[in-house]
This record gives sequence, C-alpha cells and structure tokens, in this order.
Amino acid sequence: MCFALLKRSSIRHFTYFNLRNHRISSLSVIISSVCQSQTVEASFARSARHYFTSSSAVVTPKTLISVSSLAHHFSSLSSLESRKTSEGLSVDKILDQRWPILDESQSDWRSHAAAIALSIQVIKKRLKWPNLVLRAEHLSSEVTRSDIWENPDYAGKVSRDHGICMGKIKEVNGLEQELIEHVELLKLARDEGDSELELETMKALLRMRRNVKEKEIEALLSGEQDPCPCFIEVQAGAGGTESMDWAAMVMNMYKMWAQRRGFHTTVVDEMPGEIAGIKRATIKVDGDYAFGYAKAEVGVHRLVRISPFDSSKRRHTSFAAVAVIPILGDVSTHVVIKESDLRIERFRSGGAGGQSVNTTDSAVRIVHIPTGVTATCQNERSQHQNKAMAMQVLQSRLDQLEMARQAQLNSQLTQSLTDISWGNQIRTYVLHPYRMVKDLRTNYEVSDPDSVLEGDIDAFILSFLSASLDKKDNYLGNGTGSRPNFVPPLFLSCTGLGSMNQV
Repeated sequence: MCFALLKRSSIRHFTYFNLRNHRISSLSVIISSVCQSQTVEASFARSARHYFTSSSAVVTPKTLISVSSLAHHFSSLSSLESRKTSEGLSVDKILDQRWPILDESQSDWRSHAAAIALSIQVIKKRLKWPNLVLRAEHLSSEVTRSDIWENPDYAGKVSRDHGICMGKIKEVNGLEQELIEHVELLKLARDEGDSELELETMKALLRMRRNVKEKEIEALLSGEQDPCPCFIEVQAGAGGTESMDWAAMVMNMYKMWAQRRGFHTTVVDEMPGEIAGIKRATIKVDGDYAFGYAKAEVGVHRLVRISPFDSSKRRHTSFAAVAVIPILGDVSTHVVIKESDLRIERFRSGGAGGQSVNTTDSAVRIVHIPTGVTATCQNERSQHQNKAMAMQVLQSRLDQLEMARQAQLNSQLTQSLTDISWGNQIRTYVLHPYRMVKDLRTNYEVSDPDSVLEGDIDAFILSFLSASLDKKDNYLGNGTGSRPNFVPPLFLSCTGLGSMNQV
C-alpha cells in the first residue's frame, strides 16, 4: 500500500505530488493541503481517495497530479464543518468522551487526543476566547472603514491589534483542525490496515501533544505589555553589607535566567556596595515576552542563611526588592516628557579605580521634576549614550507610573506590592538550617536553592502565572466585575527594611 502525504504550505500555489509505480485500484491517497491559510478538511482527503481508487491507471514516478482545484473548493466550506471528522467528532466531543490522559510513553491515541483537546480548551480559556472573537470582529469592522487612515496613528494601532487577534484565532483554529486531521488519518490507516501510516500518525499526535503544551504556556502571556522587553531593577534593603550581597545574588540570578531563555541583557545602572554586593542595579532584558515572564518576579525576596560577613556565624535574614517595568513599543502610549520638566545632572562614573578611574563627567542622572522620578546611567562609554539610555529608563518609569495611576483611578488595581517588610515577601530562600526555596503566593517549593540561584526559576514563574489566571477567572466567575491585567508598580521605599540576625 502506498500513501502519499503532502506537507503543508503557507504559500498559495498549486500542490503536486509524485506516486510510485503502483496500480491505483488498490491505492489510497490521503491529501492534506493549505489554501488561503486554511487547512483542507478531511472530506477533501476522502474525495481524493475515492477518485484514485476508482481509477485503474498506472502512475509513473514522473506523473504530477494537480490538486489545486479541489483544494479551492473544499477550503470554501465553513470552518465549523471543517473541524469535525467524518463521524462528527470534534474537539468538544473528544472532551465529552472523558478519555483517560495517560503518560506520553503510553502509545494510546485516545490519551494523546484527550490531552491535546484539554490543552486547546485551556488555551481558549486563557485567551478569553469569546471576548477575543468579538474584539476581532470589532477590529475587522474598524479596519474596513473608509476614513480610518485620516488618523495614521490610530489606523496603525488598529491594524496591529487586528493582526494580533486574527493571528491568535487562526492559530487555535489550526490546532483544532490539525487534531481532527490526525484522528481522521488514524481511522483511515486502520481501515486500510496500514501499520506504517498508523505508527507515523501516532508519532505526529505525540509531537502535537508536546507542541500544544508549549502553546498552553505561551497563552499565559496574553497581556497587552507581555511581548515587550523590560527593565529589571533590584534594590537592597537597609541593612548593610548582608542585604547588598543578597541584592547582587538576586540580580545575578536574573542575568543567568535571561541567558537560559536566550534573552539579551544590558546593565543600565549599578551602584556597588562599599564592601560587597550592590545597593541597587538595573538591567535591560530584550527578548520575546521578556516582560510577560519577568513580571512574576515583582516583590520582596527574602534570604535566610549563615552570614559570611558575621564572624559569630549567626543566621541572618535579608531582603531585596524587585521591580519590573515594560518597555512599550507603541509610541502613542508614551507619556509626553517636556524638556522644561527635566533636570539633567552630570557626574563622573564610579569604578574600580586605578586604570579604570573615569576622568570625564560621562555619567548622567535625569530628574523628572513634576514627579520626582529619576533615572541614572553610567555604564556607557560616552555622555550621549548614557543620556539616551537614562531617557529610555525614565520614559518607561513614567509610562508605568501613568498606568498605575489610571488603574487606581478606575479602582481596577486589586493586587500590588505592599510595604516591603516582614510578612510581605513573595518568595523565601532558605540556605540554613535546611535548604528550600518556596513561593509564598503559590506554595510551590523546591529543595535545591543552588539551581534556583543559578537562574532556574521558570517553574516558579509559570506556577504564579497559572495561579494568577485561575484567580482572575474565579474573580470574574463570582460576578464581581472585571479585573485588569496585572500592572506591577514602581519601587516602594526600602527604608526600614534591614538584615535581621537570629541567634
């Protein structure tokens, strides 16, 4: 038995395939193609199979058969109908079957299909599917308005939002269609008794199961600012060298985490401690969904350990505050900064001394007089570069401050940082008398703090994002109103927060 499977193509063109020398009367051909970014439904495959089975000709290797016309015909069918098998099995009906979800190592197609269908359902839930569809319809009507380009800024924003919404919808619809195709293909393979094709289909189901699980995680990052790069700021609590050393450890953890994820980091500002560690530091993180992931780290981080700076070897508790600020790419959402509202101070950059001493006033500190927000940069080589980076940091801080202000005015910000003190930390790192890292928001914990401090924090981030989404869904389900996307505020003061020794 010879089966010819066509790989999907995102380019609209005629699709051809070669068949080996074989008598078509005993040949089953399953054809899958793409037309106008839509997958041809299973009935297309059945019609093609019937066409070739009814023929008795011999196909040579050079024979090319065009399936373009059939593809155009079946791609015009409704999307709802195209996401069902020949027996009427859809993603919702797969969920209704309540098939047990086994381990991936178990070669059970029902288990794979149920796991994929459940992930698709979770993705829809996280994307707020009904609202997404309604928003896409609204944006579609806006895009087609004849006068929309009279305001280019508004038109550009609407076009971008429309493209994002339609991209998410097409992606989910494509996942549903792919699952139905695999199930239909598996049924046809078993009807034909083709064990080779059945094995390939099972492998494809397993690959899709793993892929859709990754998509499920990506669906957690559906906030408006989630795709943006960001600044991560770490500030030591008042408490001297112990807290400064802990702040440096936290900053190094984020640098290693960003490296693990393939993000690019740039040190924007750093104020070293007198003996060890840092008083505060800011890094810029560039990468896809950098803010979406890093926003889970906003809060107070607590460390318990035997202090290396205490000759009595007592146990100390130290705190460090973390803030994450998105770098908005849409210029129309930026706060307008007037030159008259800025005070620019220039000073010599700090360094290790000796040959590293700075002989020019290249460091720049910019103060926004109306709000008192400041931004400093001293790591670039020239004053102009430091000023440009400091302005970027200042812009992001003011944008974040404005978002927080709007949220408070609308009574929408229901969760934020509180005073940085005992009882308000989000995560505890214990190195003595036992070893553990525990997230106090989700109760997720691990017993290997060394790996966490080396940047392995994805599990903490994903557990928090999942828990936040579940809380949001429960909040909406109680009928208490809508709740906005989480907007992390700026730093609160670390005054009064110290390193407390425990005998």
